[in-house]
Amino acid sequence: MRLHVDRRHARVLELLKERGTLRVADLARELAVSPVTLRRDVETLAAQGRLQRLHGAVVWPGEVVEQAVPAGRLKAGTVVGMVVPTTEYYYAEVVRGAREAVEEQGGRLVVALSRYLPGEDSAQIDRLLAAGADGLLLTPSWERGEPGPGEGLRITERPVPIVLVERSAPHGHPAAALDRVRSDHAHGAAEAVRHLAALGHRCIAVASQESPTSTPLRRGYEAAVEALGLRPAPESSLLRQPAATEAERFERTIAFLREAVQEHGVSAAILHSDADALFVVPRLRALGVRVPEDLAVITYDDEIAALADLPLTAVAPAKRTVGRRAAELLLSRLAEPSGTREPGQHLDILPELHIRASCGTPLSRA
Repeated sequence: MRLHVDRRHARVLELLKERGTLRVADLARELAVSPVTLRRDVETLAAQGRLQRLHGAVVWPGEVVEQAVPAGRLKAGTVVGMVVPTTEYYYAEVVRGAREAVEEQGGRLVVALSRYLPGEDSAQIDRLLAAGADGLLLTPSWERGEPGPGEGLRITERPVPIVLVERSAPHGHPAAALDRVRSDHAHGAAEAVRHLAALGHRCIAVASQESPTSTPLRRGYEAAVEALGLRPAPESSLLRQPAATEAERFERTIAFLREAVQEHGVSAAILHSDADALFVVPRLRALGVRVPEDLAVITYDDEIAALADLPLTAVAPAKRTVGRRAAELLLSRLAEPSGTREPGQHLDILPELHIRASCGTPLSRA
């Protein structure tokens, strides 16, 4: 029979007085409650000064904290939960980097997938916490990479340290205070514009599928165009409208780029993503738009850009580094002595530009 909360609190204190130090996961099993419930009990009792809380463990008041979990060291058996939309394509490397960092410090990474389904982020977080996760790496399914109105308001209420991965929240949102590690996609797009401008291009277009990457990508593109004094490319109302099918989206992109080159003097473009570019570039060439002679192309992501018939210059986010740095930041939180906390961190990892054949050279423009 499940104990009433008051009786459960009393039992926690009885066991703690007997043994001095207890792991939260072990205590939850002994009392036949979930780790989430037990963590709430621990928070309540710690606030009352009746026990001392550590990461994943509790000690009787007055115990030397460093004897239970030495400062700067990760406790044995640490479990890091990670929620990502998918482990395919972009996130495969992010997860790989996180796993390497966790395993190097003797921990275990457990991954859960949200598949961008409504409500699945919270469901997977609850499942990981119930299974004993000591901290969380989270990539919420926010369509634009940031929470929309009313989204993610309770994300900080979880009873363990959290690091956002490839996501951020606007100032004033509760999640804005969380640690985060992300790729600086705006910087990556700006570097692409800067490289094309150095080759002599004065009117550069951007065509991007809607994704969490597209908003900062466009932000960086627009900032670089203004900073370098370039002529803005014409906008297309077609590209802003949702397409009924993937085929329709591709046809709109191809029509936009062809018109931009033939009627508006556009001589270069940034395409997101690699998979789109591998389809779009051959179609443009078949329609008489030569790449790179008529249209220099830089794609974004660099997953498969080098494998194209015409190897594509690409902006490459450091996905593996993002995963590693996020895990290292979370592990440092888990190793902090009770009662201490370093200031929060927002880390932006800069993508790199990999030069190949698709953007041509200044001589090819003569």
